[in-house]
Amino acid sequence: MRTTVGIIGAGPAGLLLARLLHNAGIDSVVLESRDRAYVERRQRAGILEQGTVDVLRAAGAGERMDREGLRHDGIELRFARRRHRVDFPALTGGRSVMVYAQTEVCKDLIALQLKSGGPLLFETEALAVEDAETDRPRIRFRHGGADGTEGAEGAGGAEDVLECDYVVGCDGFWGVARAAVPDGRTFERTYPFGWLGILADVAPSHDELVYARHDRGFALLSMRSPSVSRLYLQVPADTDADSWSDEQIWDELERRFETDDDWTLRRGPITQKSVTPMRSYVHEPMRHGRLFLAGDAAHIVPPTGAKGLNLAVGDVVTLAQALAHRTATGSDDLLDAYSETCLRRVWQAERFSYDMTTLLHGAPGATPFEDRLQLARLDRITSSRAAETDLAEAYTGFPIG
Repeated sequence: MRTTVGIIGAGPAGLLLARLLHNAGIDSVVLESRDRAYVERRQRAGILEQGTVDVLRAAGAGERMDREGLRHDGIELRFARRRHRVDFPALTGGRSVMVYAQTEVCKDLIALQLKSGGPLLFETEALAVEDAETDRPRIRFRHGGADGTEGAEGAGGAEDVLECDYVVGCDGFWGVARAAVPDGRTFERTYPFGWLGILADVAPSHDELVYARHDRGFALLSMRSPSVSRLYLQVPADTDADSWSDEQIWDELERRFETDDDWTLRRGPITQKSVTPMRSYVHEPMRHGRLFLAGDAAHIVPPTGAKGLNLAVGDVVTLAQALAHRTATGSDDLLDAYSETCLRRVWQAERFSYDMTTLLHGAPGATPFEDRLQLARLDRITSSRAAETDLAEAYTGFPIG
């Protein structure tokens, strides 16, 4: 097999990159180890920055998002039984965010790719990236099931090679792409707590996201649709989700969202429970020869700042522009600047995610002094337009490129 750009991973980063390249007249092949059903139900992020929304629309993948997504013009900060709304458009010149789950982004991009894009091969495991430092890198892979372009059966485990001009690793932290980078620096922080997340068949208790700082720990009220709530509780990192009963979860959420007014938490059947670890990670550089890393293959942020999917979008937009520039002009200038360009945005997102995490979560063994500092930081945000604007600008998204 032969293509211009070999893409490993059919998450939102790999799928969007394939769409952007297709629109630019550049051919690609996407290899995905899982089957289509798994990819389309893989629960991840649900908050799209303004820039991500604009990119999806421009790529032709925004029709259902605009119809079914939930535009949010702010968030609520809740602490010391107080409520404060951060008004995004008023603070950022009109920007907002969109609640639209990663599962739905992937469904839309898969449908577009199968209709009019290049090959999208499901159940096709990338085994290694070879010769990345040459002008003919290769992806060695194994067929395991269906070819997503036609639904035909694969070769039952046979190995093959995809020859490329460029390889892009959108295959996450544990993928083969990052493992093929022989050197570089890594920066990492692991937090001593995680999030116990639930999906519940109940209408959200508030029409915007609520970030609650409480002496018992952080809580987040979010949603997937007008009838499905997504909520989180800060828990110790080693927590077993099944050790919490449904009643215990709702009781604890109610405590952490408590206010001095008559706001109430709606309860409903819990359909899913899981624990999300909290960590920060950056790999520098994000390129080795003609191998480029994008999304979780290069960086991970704690979910407090809602930046993970949006950073991946920034990476692939930057790379697609660089490849289109190379095709049009023959210049490698933008490709050579890829890592540095992306990392400026990545580190701002890491900074913001760290700030939000340390602002709202109680660390094990925290002193009364540290608790009061958290409250002082929250007081500053809610009483200073400059501080509130800084939060709103970061939350709605850093410029791409």
